[in-house]
Amino acid sequence: MIPTPRSTALQGTGRIGPAEPATTPAADAAGEPAPHTPAAPAKQRDAFFDNAKYLAIVLVALGHAWEPYYHGSRSAASLYLFVYAFHMPAFTVISGYFSRSFDLRRDRLQRLVTGVAVPFIVFQTAFALFRYWAGDIPSFTVSLLDPWFLTWFLAALFIWRLTAPLWRIVRWPVPLALVIAIAASASPDVGTELDLQRVLQFLPFFVLGMCLKAEHFSLVRRWPVRIAAVPALALALLFAYWAVPRMNDAWFYHTDSAENLGAPWWIGALMQLAMFGCSLVLTACFLAWVPGRRMWCTALGAGTLYGYLLHGFLAKASRWWDWYDAGWVRTPWGAVAVTFIAGAVVTLLCTPPVQRVFRCVMEPKMTWAFRTEPRAGAAAAPAGKQAAGQQPPP
Repeated sequence: MIPTPRSTALQGTGRIGPAEPATTPAADAAGEPAPHTPAAPAKQRDAFFDNAKYLAIVLVALGHAWEPYYHGSRSAASLYLFVYAFHMPAFTVISGYFSRSFDLRRDRLQRLVTGVAVPFIVFQTAFALFRYWAGDIPSFTVSLLDPWFLTWFLAALFIWRLTAPLWRIVRWPVPLALVIAIAASASPDVGTELDLQRVLQFLPFFVLGMCLKAEHFSLVRRWPVRIAAVPALALALLFAYWAVPRMNDAWFYHTDSAENLGAPWWIGALMQLAMFGCSLVLTACFLAWVPGRRMWCTALGAGTLYGYLLHGFLAKASRWWDWYDAGWVRTPWGAVAVTFIAGAVVTLLCTPPVQRVFRCVMEPKMTWAFRTEPRAGAAAAPAGKQAAGQQPPP
């Protein structure tokens, strides 16, 4: 998703979703459970969060579509930085919100495996095959410790969710997560396994999401906040235009330590705090204008994992096969057309027909892989026999 650095409540009322995710077998890209299965009816999905996830995944696709224009157009580069300042933080905050009740309960661990770990393994392998076929790598190799392109978020979500019970018991979870992110930014020795630098630097957004409640989302959607969000977004876009020739865009990716970006550790600490504050404000502005009612795109929010992972093949193919070298693509109207095409493609990839085709690898049931849960009364049988006259040995 991030390029290599260059150096449910009632729908339509505005009330926010369920206190905890429904117990369904799989999770989507933001961590919310997928629609219900016949075995376990799901709680009603909240339109606000589905709309937010759909809009966020469209921004992800637009960011990838704009990246080839970065060096040729300052306007495109400013839009690119503007979007990268908040689209993944927003997605991560929503993921944290839907991980509030995650614990080590059997069914939730199974969903973590089938809805996050399995898609990670499948698409890490699929991307390796695609890279080899396209000639991007000389030999076919798969490393589960080296997420590539889009799969980093699945690896991060797996790690974040496993730590979720810990964040519920510490006294100051968000400040502690910020300290961890700052320490990661200050340490060039953090390994590349599982994109750990990115996992740790995005951690505060996940922990913040875990700490949020429904009323917090209702608060940012009040009209005074919505009105204030408009000039805030405009100022952020102007700042991005100013920053394009002056700022290393790699800070927005959270993939490197400050030292690797040519800055002292204390600059990295300040940048972590500044980026967290900036991303948080822009995320609030984004959520302020997310519709709370059911719309034509609401159902697509359940398929964001599909759009997120599948559009990666087209995003990379467009670079490897020089689609951007076409003359019309480099014109202003061509850039507008590419923007609409990217939005339309990722929308199509979130639709129910695509979900049905790829559900076997995105949301597998995999009942064969798990032991049958013991019945509640099975363990009490020996005690019952003893009560019937079988005395234990002395």
